[in-house]
Amino acid sequence: MSGLEDLPEDIRAMAARMAMPDFAEWQKQVRSTGACANPTRMRGHRTVIDAVTGEVLDHYSTDDEPMGYRLVRCGNRRAAVCPSCSQLHRDDTYQVASAGLAGGKGIPETVAEHPAIFATLTAPSFGAVHARHKNEGRDGKPLRCRVRRNAETCPHGVVMSCRERHGESDPRAGGALCPEYYDYAGAVLFNACAGELWKRLTIYLRREVAATVGLSRSALNKVAKVSFFKVAEYQARGVIHFHSVIRVDGPDGPETSPPVWATIDLLEECLRRAVAAASIDVPEPANPNEAVRAMRFGTQVDTQAIADVGGGITSRNVARYIAKYVTKGGEITGLPPRRIKCLDALHHLRLPAHTERMVRACFVLDAMPAYGEVPFRRWAHMLGYRGHAATKSRSYSVTYGELRNERKAHQEAERRQVEGLPARDGREILVDAKWRFSGSGLARGEEKIVDGIRASQQLVRRIGVD
Repeated sequence: MSGLEDLPEDIRAMAARMAMPDFAEWQKQVRSTGACANPTRMRGHRTVIDAVTGEVLDHYSTDDEPMGYRLVRCGNRRAAVCPSCSQLHRDDTYQVASAGLAGGKGIPETVAEHPAIFATLTAPSFGAVHARHKNEGRDGKPLRCRVRRNAETCPHGVVMSCRERHGESDPRAGGALCPEYYDYAGAVLFNACAGELWKRLTIYLRREVAATVGLSRSALNKVAKVSFFKVAEYQARGVIHFHSVIRVDGPDGPETSPPVWATIDLLEECLRRAVAAASIDVPEPANPNEAVRAMRFGTQVDTQAIADVGGGITSRNVARYIAKYVTKGGEITGLPPRRIKCLDALHHLRLPAHTERMVRACFVLDAMPAYGEVPFRRWAHMLGYRGHAATKSRSYSVTYGELRNERKAHQEAERRQVEGLPARDGREILVDAKWRFSGSGLARGEEKIVDGIRASQQLVRRIGVD
């Protein structure tokens, strides 16, 4: 350890960890978790017994480990929290989305012939905001924010126009041009209603399809099935919008062919009518006891046909797009990945002004009796949104659970082979297991080691070598 006194404290802590006698086993377990950034430490045992003969097929106990515990993945889907576990979730999402568009994982490849569209549903406007345009102008610079020749002036004297070009690091992007004129309560209410609004949309879409082809809803179920896979994304202004795959199958799902009347044009037409019809009445924040407001999707509905040949967006690109956003949360708005339990926490979080106002709106709405059933405070760190990052119809494709079980079985078979244990050969087994939580996270000095292991595993993944 000579000379380490002059090194930074983190480096000294890392060197001390590497010098510990259990480092080799710890490193091995870190690799088995995929270099999880926040692993859980578990203590306990597992014994696998042949249910017929009583033979012990396998026994494992953390008492036999040099560290006395076992590291387990945290399983967090957010890339900002755990790059490793989020990548695994992203890969699973890609498989789920891709199987429903091109086949695989038990879904026939003929599903690629079924009419399907990729739709983006946005939120309505709650006031003018600064925009960061991804497209570039002729000069190679981002387009100007909000150019309006005859821009209106809000009651507070702010002109609703901005000729600046906001880059990737500009904190004003997504913020209101006039915070006093922006409807923060309405934006939070939309986020809170977004999940239920999506549910109603799926109901109305099926009704529109049935009405368009001259069938009752019960009769439609006998000839066709409409399935979905939806992912939620935060816009820079802090409101949710949805990206969704919508597909028409035969009555038994992707294994059966859709009727001849099921076309891309029909799907797009019915979707636009369903979006216009879907709404939820909620108490008006300014006068909750006497007035209601209809929460709806925005009028901008983008749809693209999904087709690997003949134009449209490819199934591979759609699957990548959905998988990309399933690992994201509200990071684009500056939100923390954990709950905001009280307003006093805002003094330490230092959120962007626009995001902070939305968080405060959550606490204000939570205190109003008219919204007593909606826990706005609990979901302040999500700006009121309390839905899932991704949802799908049961018949869309393979489930996440099936993918995890398949991976678990494969890893278990590999482990038994490496340890020289006999294959189970489909035998009926009994499992006696008892586990207890013993902490989570990494000690000081371990973070940089885990980051290095993760980087090497990602490099191996990219170049495709073992």
